[in-house]
Amino acid sequence: MQVYGYQLTMVKKGTLTIENLPFDAGEKVEAIIIPRSGHQPEAKQYPFWGKPITYLNPTDPVAE
Repeated sequence: MQVYGYQLTMVKKGTLTIENLPFDAGEKVEAIIIPRSGHQPEAKQYPFWGKPITYLNPTDPVAE
């Protein structure tokens, strides 16, 4: 499973629009909305924000 993260700003009260998602029509997705504090991080602080996460060997032991 890949996880995508987007940080958006509400434009209209009660409405949030996310465009250009990498999913096909009819595909089921789950959306979790988490409000952010008033502090907005700089864009270059999180260069991988919104990028997919891939685990190469998720079942390998951590310490060998």
